[in-house]
Amino acid sequence: MTPLGFTPEDSDDAKKNNGEESAEYKAMMEQMAAIQAQIQSQFASIGINPIGFAPNAEVLPKNIVRDTAKKFVTAKGSAPIGAHDGARIEEALSIADLWLDEATYFPRSNENGNKTLARTDWVDTTLHGWQSLVEPLAQGLSTAISELIKSSTENDSENSELGLPIPVEMISAALGSFIGSLLAAQLGQSVGSLAGSATGIHDVGLPLHDQSYPALVSQNIDEWGSDLNIPMDEIRIFHALRESAGARLFANNPWLVAYIRAAVSDYGKGIRIDIDAIQRQAQEAIDAASESDSGFDPNNPETFAVALNNGIFTPEETPAQRDALTKLETVLALVDGWNEAIVMRAAGDRLPHCAALQETLRRRRATSAPTQQLFANLFGLHVSPKLAREATAFWNTVSESCDTEKRDQIWSGILPSAEDLLTPEAYLGSIEIPDDLSSL
Repeated sequence: MTPLGFTPEDSDDAKKNNGEESAEYKAMMEQMAAIQAQIQSQFASIGINPIGFAPNAEVLPKNIVRDTAKKFVTAKGSAPIGAHDGARIEEALSIADLWLDEATYFPRSNENGNKTLARTDWVDTTLHGWQSLVEPLAQGLSTAISELIKSSTENDSENSELGLPIPVEMISAALGSFIGSLLAAQLGQSVGSLAGSATGIHDVGLPLHDQSYPALVSQNIDEWGSDLNIPMDEIRIFHALRESAGARLFANNPWLVAYIRAAVSDYGKGIRIDIDAIQRQAQEAIDAASESDSGFDPNNPETFAVALNNGIFTPEETPAQRDALTKLETVLALVDGWNEAIVMRAAGDRLPHCAALQETLRRRRATSAPTQQLFANLFGLHVSPKLAREATAFWNTVSESCDTEKRDQIWSGILPSAEDLLTPEAYLGSIEIPDDLSSL
């Protein structure tokens, strides 16, 4: 097996002494082959195809994301969609659209698609969106690795004198490819876990489909309300309102999709690999293993995935990345807060348990939110419940201060900052255009 895609026959620097490979070269190749074999074995032991971890031209290999996500969905089970399921979802979405026509300025989406999804359908429908969202992070990591290796070899006078047995470009490409595969496996695991709880395409408040239309996961909605003493018809309409409101927001504000993806891209561009920090994180994880049975054991394949989920390979943030995360955190809170405020106004007195359902949603997301875990692992992002509550209060105050059109047109201008959420009246004053412009 050729380690990490390196082919010794093609490397002029790999042969010395009249065509014979040097001892240093042989030792390096054997070591890299052993590392590759061990890691492939570890991933195979947790059900991930190790072939996908060969060198790949894709920054974030789609096949690894898809295969890993489907593995997790299969493990949880994905019930097929019946005719009765489709009829109930269609009815709930129709009611939601009628009520939302009164509560928001944004018209319903004209896009058509499958509106009743199984869990596997949800993965297939959102996979491209996840790929587009996370690719900038994988690209940032790949670039950072290349810069790190290039800097190390330029500054290492010993390597300059002896010559590396493998070209730096090949090492960078191989490591970048492998890191991309690790990230793809982590993303696939998170997407697969989300498929077991997401109630719709827009449930996570992210632009996961190029065509914004409402679609619900029937099985997950049934399980979501199974332990609540609330009629299922009411629960279904509640989730239909949330899903349809999210679809209208993204369909009528395509720039918002670009804004969110740009924030992730800005974060990826700011990645810098801090070897000392990564070594420290790994050592902390290993030390924790000695004190707890749930820690990371590098010799235990089953804890390798746990290590990925805990983000032990995540580089430390730069100030630019922190700014990008703040922007992303704020816009996600604004989306979630707007959705909650709109749903409550659309439901009014027609859903007697709407407030209770919203509170249930808050509690469950505060204690177990796969999307938050995904962002925490990949970006170090934590959208605090406090910020989400402040965003909801902001939109409620704005709704009381101006009409529906003016409120929703805020999305087409400069979005409020986290500080603006605390002073909605002052924010409205700052964006007001005076009738008399002569003093400007």
